[in-house]
Amino acid sequence: MTHVPDSRPSPTAARLALTAAATAAAGLLLFPLATLGRGFAADAALLHLTGSVTNLTATPDAPLPAVGTTLTLGWLTLALLAATIVGAARRERWFWLTGLLSFLSALAAVLLLGGALSGEMARVAADTALRPGAKRQLRNFYDGGGMNLGLLLPMLGGLIAAGAGLSARPRVWDRLNRLRGLLVPAVAIALAVVVGAVVVLIVQPAVTQTGQPLSLWQGWLAKSDLVYFVYSSLFAPVTSLNPLLDSLKLATPLIFTGLSVAFAFRTGLFNIGAPGQLTMGALAAMFVGVYGPASLGWALLPLSVLAAGAGGALWGAIPGLLKARFGSSEVINTIMLNYIASAIFIFLIGTERFPFLGRQYNLPFKAEGFEARSEELQPTAHLPTLINLLNVGQGGAVALSIGLPVALGAFYVARRLLRGRPQRSLLALAAALVAGLLTWRVGIPVQVAGSQLNASFLIALACVALFGTLMWRTATGYALRAVGHSPKAAEYGGISVARGTILAMTLAGMFAGLAGTHYVNGGALDEYRLKGNMPATVGFDGIAVALMGQSTPGGVVAASLLFGTIDTGGVDVDQKLDKVNKDIVTVLKALIVLFIAAGGFLSRRVTDPPPPQLAADSGKLESTSLPNLARSSTQISNMEATDATPAQKDSQP
Repeated sequence: MTHVPDSRPSPTAARLALTAAATAAAGLLLFPLATLGRGFAADAALLHLTGSVTNLTATPDAPLPAVGTTLTLGWLTLALLAATIVGAARRERWFWLTGLLSFLSALAAVLLLGGALSGEMARVAADTALRPGAKRQLRNFYDGGGMNLGLLLPMLGGLIAAGAGLSARPRVWDRLNRLRGLLVPAVAIALAVVVGAVVVLIVQPAVTQTGQPLSLWQGWLAKSDLVYFVYSSLFAPVTSLNPLLDSLKLATPLIFTGLSVAFAFRTGLFNIGAPGQLTMGALAAMFVGVYGPASLGWALLPLSVLAAGAGGALWGAIPGLLKARFGSSEVINTIMLNYIASAIFIFLIGTERFPFLGRQYNLPFKAEGFEARSEELQPTAHLPTLINLLNVGQGGAVALSIGLPVALGAFYVARRLLRGRPQRSLLALAAALVAGLLTWRVGIPVQVAGSQLNASFLIALACVALFGTLMWRTATGYALRAVGHSPKAAEYGGISVARGTILAMTLAGMFAGLAGTHYVNGGALDEYRLKGNMPATVGFDGIAVALMGQSTPGGVVAASLLFGTIDTGGVDVDQKLDKVNKDIVTVLKALIVLFIAAGGFLSRRVTDPPPPQLAADSGKLESTSLPNLARSSTQISNMEATDATPAQKDSQP
């Protein structure tokens, strides 16, 4: 019997597309299609697919933009989603096309709506009869408008359905299969968003400025709009430069501590000592930056950065040595060392004198005043802000150089083109340096207001590259990963487990210690000094970052940017809503870690399927005619007796 491959989408892909399209269609009908304007207190004018407008703002007489084309595209999107549902239910080959068209239709509706809102803003600006205050209020009103859940869900659902339908094609399936590692964090984020939405619906009452009671339908639209407002505010920093820079500033220490925890995870260790390692790194950076010889000049900055890494490395090597020599748990040792580092930190900059054996001794490290802080670092030990470092503008104008992104792009392209050639990484690096130097003086004019994002972000990116290169491109990294997978097998293969343990914890501590440069040398706490309010607990956030990033350098960067973005956006939510504040960010982080720890509730067959060759061999076996397959020994005996020849029957006892 010959096995004929089925070219249709798999049942799993069809179910995924069916669920996504049905959810998107329900969102079109149940949620607001768009927000036509929004007040300062999150009150909104909401448009539904039926064309009805629910205006809950304090400006009910404000002219609303024309939405006829947006509504037409909304109904077209609904029809395309219905076709996708039918196609997915019947496992047709074409439903990827209707899914893609539904995405494009919803996207076109969003773009046309944005154009209509921009037109209203331009009309208000040109209206000479309006006072400046009224103009500003109306501009802010229209600026808060845009798509809502009714258009967002069809775009997401259409993309998912299109991808599920195209997965029947081998080339597309191979590309999607490479992204399998993103399934658990993506599902965990989706589940956290859903649970967080339920929390918002329960906690926050509907916002209305009309003073009139809301009907059941109006109340539902207002409550569902709050869910969209909360999440759109949390992720809003990625849409403009200043909030994006603030997000990168918050993400920088998370990258360091996330790399620290992830590096230990990769080697089979659990590093909970990132807070203490960060603290010791910050202390070391402060000592060199404040008390280093001024004659060193510009060399004082790299020495201070190296001291931060060395301080964290020393604090990480201690539990590594204890585990390698005595077999003690690195978890307990790192926790205890966190307390010791905190005590040293408070002792050095928290007081000017201390009693010992009946005598008072002076400490020179605390600056004058009641606040716990060190002396200010010497100017040559300051890390520049990223804006000043990349600014190539003239005459006080700010223009960011394109040299760095061009260099990164050139490195990626060169590595792709030089695939299979020796020393391709070095050649690609040389190409990147040349491209960066040639384009360094080319800048993009921007409007930036005093960003504190400093060059420690570039140090963090260098640590990301070091992590990836060391762990997957060197023999040392191979030995460390072998120790993490199976210490006994690694030792049998001639790898020193003790040496690997010490090295892993030392490097993990170094990554965390370098985070101190962000606060001390980079002036992230508004001053170039070590301060008592340094958030050392960011080391514990590194555990969540490493888990969400699947202990990969790229994943750590993505998770750090996500956490930094929602931390920045949470401030806006806290200002505009009464019952929902920035604690919703903490809830989301906790839920993400919880669902990642649960594997996103995905089966092992989805997250870790058998190798393709094994699956192919299994399919061949299932299509082969094997007479005794899935039959009991009694059935086999009876069949043999039935099929036996008379001579065979006579010979049987």
